[in-house]
Amino acid sequence: MSHGANVSGMKLAIIGTGSAAFAAAIRAAEEGANVTVIEAGLTGGTCVNVGCVPSKIFIRAAHVAHLQSAHLFSGLGQHKPTVDRKMLVAQQQARVEELRHAKYENILENNPRIQLMRGFARFQDANTLIVKQADGSEKTLHADRILIATGRSPQIPATPGLKETPYWTSTEALVAEEIPQHLIVYGGSVVALELAQAFLRLGAQVTLIARSQLLSKEDPAVGEALQAALEGEGMRILTHTEVNAARFEAGAFQLDTGKETITGDRLLVATGRMPNTSDLDLAKAGVNTDIGGAIIVDDHLRTSAPHIYAAGDCTNAPQFVYVAAAAGTRAAINMMGGDAVLDLSVVPVVAFTDPQVATVGVTEAQAQAQHIETDSRTLTLDNVPRALANFDTRGFIKLVVEKNSGRLLGAQILAAEAGEVIQAAALAIRNRMTVNELAAQLFPYLTMVEGLKLCAQTFTKDVKQLSCCAG
Repeated sequence: MSHGANVSGMKLAIIGTGSAAFAAAIRAAEEGANVTVIEAGLTGGTCVNVGCVPSKIFIRAAHVAHLQSAHLFSGLGQHKPTVDRKMLVAQQQARVEELRHAKYENILENNPRIQLMRGFARFQDANTLIVKQADGSEKTLHADRILIATGRSPQIPATPGLKETPYWTSTEALVAEEIPQHLIVYGGSVVALELAQAFLRLGAQVTLIARSQLLSKEDPAVGEALQAALEGEGMRILTHTEVNAARFEAGAFQLDTGKETITGDRLLVATGRMPNTSDLDLAKAGVNTDIGGAIIVDDHLRTSAPHIYAAGDCTNAPQFVYVAAAAGTRAAINMMGGDAVLDLSVVPVVAFTDPQVATVGVTEAQAQAQHIETDSRTLTLDNVPRALANFDTRGFIKLVVEKNSGRLLGAQILAAEAGEVIQAAALAIRNRMTVNELAAQLFPYLTMVEGLKLCAQTFTKDVKQLSCCAG
């Protein structure tokens, strides 16, 4: 979709080299731009280096270990797995490096229109960046358009004493070569829960402290059922609990919650992430942020400053790598004179706990806040043949519909393969299907996704009275 000679040769500067940055760089280069990407650290951003990729490898390894010691089939022996954490980390990081090279570094090497500049960028004015390099020298870079794609970093709460302790963030936890004896996890959201369960399954004792309930942005039933599943595996979970003070002495962390002091040999702080925007001198370019420092963008990824765009986790858009990549591509199209909208009306979300949590659309509470009258059904997994065949019926599928039309508005799923199920619900919402239309579709039998059909049928039938695969 080129826009003619007027944009060919346009100079673009992109701050960051994560998913949003690369999607934008590739698209802009295709359209004839000369692109400079600026990076101070590892090429590839959070997802491939310290986020999605290493964490999912780690979680899968822990899942395999868990199956060895706690599977549910009576005729197969169970045994405590032998865990060589150092070997696991080496394999994990080799795959991370392979993907970083294939998906990021190779593209830089092979695309003559994209140049990499090393250093930290900040704005001098709306069209000029100053890039401070490792040796302290500074370069000035002028550009016709600038994209900010600087991502986020772990946010550390202002708990007295905490900053003086050798706590982990997810970055350190993912490459730690020893399993803690007692890991304390501070946080109740996705990163905290995924890593807490993985360490638990690899042999650590785990105590998790959450300031509210688990997954507080989701339907409350999700957090409650997930908490029961994690406690069933032996995790201690303290909800609605603050850490008042932290200290580290004689090799042990001591966390004061007001009610008790919790002691462990490692502490993982996973209490959210903050945008990497404070060192950019955004005010000099006229770029506005929200109260948390996230750059405010419109649906075309434009900031408050002409010719400056932003995409990915540093913005006020949802913090998911697939949102970042989609935003980067659309930002590039718009920077090159096009008209592309980032549509965030249907965003599927997955947490890779076990059971997995997957959601799309609105919860009942969110719909009611928008004055939409809803109807909903919750189907427990003991009604889903796949779950019965797996001897694992932990979880549920909940569907939310608009009461008058029956149109599907949301799905909240806690199930072993919820992440594989949720896209079917997302497509149904995107195509404005009613719950009856969803129930009438052909779903393959003995799949978890068939649970969507069964839940849809419960709006009009008692599924306990249906034969297998009943249409």
